[in-house]
Amino acid sequence: MPIYEYRCTKCRKHFSQQEAIEEHGRKRPACPKCKSRAVERVYTAFFAKTVRKS
Repeated sequence: MPIYEYRCTKCRKHFSQQEAIEEHGRKRPACPKCKSRAVERVYTAFFAKTVRKS
């Protein structure tokens, strides 16, 4: 399952949440600090690890 990063627009807390791909986008997660659902997604770099050698 992917890990998505969010930032609360009320208290400015950054947090990560593991979600299934089909769950992502259905509803916004609640901020763990203030419980607000006014969160925005933070885009970060990622990498993919494969088993095949190039």
